[in-house]
Amino acid sequence: MKKFLAILMCAMMVLSFAACASTTAPAADETTTETAAATTTETTTESAGGTIYVLGPTPDHGWTAQAGVYAEQKVADINAEGQYKAVYMAASSGEEQVDQVQTILANGDAVGVVFFALEDSAKAGQEALIAAGVPFISFDRIIEGPDAYAILNASGDNWQCGAGIAYWLQMNGMAPGATLVTLIGDNGTVCSRRQEGFEQFLRGEIDYFDQDKNESYHTSQVWTQEEIDALTADYKVVCNWSADGAYQYLEQKLPEIVAKAKTTGDALYIYSMDDEMTFGLMNLLEANAIDDATKADFAALNVYTSAIGGMAELYAVIDGTSAQAATAQTYFDGLMSVYFSPKMFENVINYMLDYLAGNWSYAIGDGKYEPVWIVDSSNVMNYEGFTGH
Repeated sequence: MKKFLAILMCAMMVLSFAACASTTAPAADETTTETAAATTTETTTESAGGTIYVLGPTPDHGWTAQAGVYAEQKVADINAEGQYKAVYMAASSGEEQVDQVQTILANGDAVGVVFFALEDSAKAGQEALIAAGVPFISFDRIIEGPDAYAILNASGDNWQCGAGIAYWLQMNGMAPGATLVTLIGDNGTVCSRRQEGFEQFLRGEIDYFDQDKNESYHTSQVWTQEEIDALTADYKVVCNWSADGAYQYLEQKLPEIVAKAKTTGDALYIYSMDDEMTFGLMNLLEANAIDDATKADFAALNVYTSAIGGMAELYAVIDGTSAQAATAQTYFDGLMSVYFSPKMFENVINYMLDYLAGNWSYAIGDGKYEPVWIVDSSNVMNYEGFTGH
């Protein structure tokens, strides 16, 4: 028994020495040391910078598509510079953007999010960022509620879009009792603010400032709210930013609208909140869906048609180089589009870089609104439009 215990103790001592030897790292060769150092440095650099996430539209067509193109290029530039990692996350719906936020939060590396909400249903995604303490900039569609917690709410000046169109239509004869058609993009803040600006200008509460001319314009006639309500009551529709949406509404309503306009000074005013919807009207006038008598009556009216955006195709109508220019010349007495560049998306990503660099003077919930102005036949040659459809 004693002999067995002696043998067992010796075996345990051998194992103990072996264990001690295994906890002592062997001398590393030079290659191993350099590799470990390089890996550590790479990981530290990436985590020190973090990731900027940019949420926006799936590029397909129109204003949102071009905005997405600018954003993707800016993301590529940020990655090339190397201080931050940048990721563009494209979506087709607000619900999809909510899912993307969950992915961002699970990744745990976000230093900031630039959020172009496609629909108000993306609100839950912004609320999740707020709860997680991730700074975000809200761009274009400003969702009420989360906007109070955004480090910045950035867009084009939608109030001035409406004011500019009100000024232009009034300059071309629109007065109380006129016939107006309002083509609305959707029920979000973009269009509600455009309508607010339109009405504020007519009531004399704000001026329209034209940056192209560096001039400010005040209403030539102060309207009452009752007069504005009567102007906007009869012919308005939400078109979902679609030429087809405008086409379908006007296909049903145009004979009635023309008949009404003939009783209000033979004048018709079109307040279109997007270039696409203005094309819907032109497409209808070129089709066989409207009877010849209505078309003839329409052509005999004084028709002033607005838009907002800056599509190259509409600029080509305005400057007379498009095949559809003949349609505008036949049926419209004036055509304009408020300049509202999709390049703003790139500018907004730069704001996030400014924030991360500490170059920041905005308070939480502040707004920043880029100037807009009228583009018509007098200055269209000075501006390059974006490809729409």
